[in-house]
Amino acid sequence: MAITMDKLLGIHQYTLGVRTQRAEMIANNLANADTPGFKAKGLDFQQALQQAQRGQQSYHLSRTHEKHFAVEIKPQGSEQFRVPTQPDTGDGNTVDAQLEQNLYMQNALEYQMTMNFLDGRISGVKKALGSSGG
Repeated sequence: MAITMDKLLGIHQYTLGVRTQRAEMIANNLANADTPGFKAKGLDFQQALQQAQRGQQSYHLSRTHEKHFAVEIKPQGSEQFRVPTQPDTGDGNTVDAQLEQNLYMQNALEYQMTMNFLDGRISGVKKALGSSGG
């Protein structure tokens, strides 16, 4: 009986990638908290997860000449601008640093939970393979 990665890891292999993408986006928001005109972005987790399951990741196009632009194509819909939660301070920046820090912490905890689940699943398979090899 063959075991596929989808059967072994289930949806958790995809959630790990989406949580990584979300962490990068939140970190970018925090890094630009003082940048005038910067618009905070968020990630529609469910939509990004569905896209990951269908294999619709982002794609980096190769540059064949030094004058070509570096291009990355992302599926539409998962990355969205956040609705501001605080009044405009006059510089057009929509980053709420406290909100972003809380979201980053929540995402880090969810990432760790996913890692713990995957570790348990892989450890279980290793034990099963080790005990059946006799």
